Amino acid sequence: MGRILPQTKAAAVNPLKSSQPLGAALAFLGVDGAMPLFHGSQGCTSFALVLFVRHFKEAIPLQTTAMDEVATILGGADHLEEAILNLKARTKPTLIGVCTTALVETRGEDCAGDVANIRLKRMEELAGTEVVLANTPDFDGAIEEGWAKAVTAMIERITRPGEQARQSEKIVILPGWNLTVADIEHLREMVESFGLKPVILPDISGSLDGTVPDRWVTTTYGGTSVEDIRELGTAEQCIVIGEHMRRPAELLQRLTGVPYVLFRSLTGLRDADRFVSLLSAVSGEAAPAEVRRRRAQLQDALLDGHFHFGGKKIAIAAEPDQLYQLASFFIGMGSEIAAAVTTAAMSKILEEVPAQSVQIGDLGDLEALGAGADLLVTHSHGRQAAQRLGIPLMRVGFPIFDRLGAQHKLTILYQGTRDLIFEVANIFEANGHAPTPEALDPLRKREIPDELRSSPLARH
Repeated sequence: MGRILPQTKAAAVNPLKSSQPLGAALAFLGVDGAMPLFHGSQGCTSFALVLFVRHFKEAIPLQTTAMDEVATILGGADHLEEAILNLKARTKPTLIGVCTTALVETRGEDCAGDVANIRLKRMEELAGTEVVLANTPDFDGAIEEGWAKAVTAMIERITRPGEQARQSEKIVILPGWNLTVADIEHLREMVESFGLKPVILPDISGSLDGTVPDRWVTTTYGGTSVEDIRELGTAEQCIVIGEHMRRPAELLQRLTGVPYVLFRSLTGLRDADRFVSLLSAVSGEAAPAEVRRRRAQLQDALLDGHFHFGGKKIAIAAEPDQLYQLASFFIGMGSEIAAAVTTAAMSKILEEVPAQSVQIGDLGDLEALGAGADLLVTHSHGRQAAQRLGIPLMRVGFPIFDRLGAQHKLTILYQGTRDLIFEVANIFEANGHAPTPEALDPLRKREIPDELRSSPLARH
């Protein structure tokens, strides 16, 4: 186990993390007919909206209670009620996901009590719309905690409690925030190939996959339905991806008795094998031929790619679960983790990250610790550090706004791991230097006469 080094700076030099409310909003965007609502000022919402639009290149439904100076002093309950009623009347969402911000959390407002009073007082007007509250202060945690809190809040508010008749083919999947649209879509296809019926919460592959609806829709137009969330207790098994999703899985088990199996990562041959073995055990079916074929392709990619990874020094800055996912991948390929930087110390997964130490910090720390590395791995805000250090950058996580198709990048199971191997190997190929005789054998430099070393033939 490596050491976890606390943050010592008073300010972030180049911020690594995105806020909890943004993570909660992203989770709510994975529900069909939903509308995330930031309870705070317009600035909080605008900043998150800009990041969402730049990353996904899509129109994002996101609203705000637009608290002003007076509401900040006297309280924002009236603004919250007005915003919820306006959204209900104008957009008719199936779910309104309220994400608190630092403004109301610092003031100490009783947002849970306010939402409960609005539900009770406006019961008839809000019929057909679930109002779910996620307490997500900006000053604590990051996108990972916000995502998990939103999923926990949805299960707590919507899922029908108690033991229910189980559907043997039904599987609940609680994916981590770091799974892309392509990852979740591939995950569903894998589960369905075993004859199982997955319910994924949240399912951003249905709402943020880049499709254009036939008509203008003011809410999300895909994802998990509210009815599916209500009936999660009828599943035979719950599969959880990422340590930060343990809490919602434990809540689901406590409410309905549905057991869960947690995967800290689905990247790499060993984790993919474990996942396929679980599906085979639950379904009673052997792995389909297509799955075995993809496994064979990964084995070949491991053979082809490991020459490029051996001995390479990698510097990674990411949220805890994604840091573990990527660090484990690189270590498995024979690389060395030269620097590991993350956003929060509260995650248990940091104790398992295969690095000598994990620094709680920002991209300034990555730049300082990553000097001399062969590859920087973080989101698009790390591009300046990569340029200053002269080290290639592999973009992962959120936000990625200077490249197209970030949401369609596959990173899990056999096919995703194969693609990661090729992507990294190609980065090394493109940024490598052709070896010279002198580099391969330092003594050779002394043996070559000066007149020959300066000739055109020696240069070639």
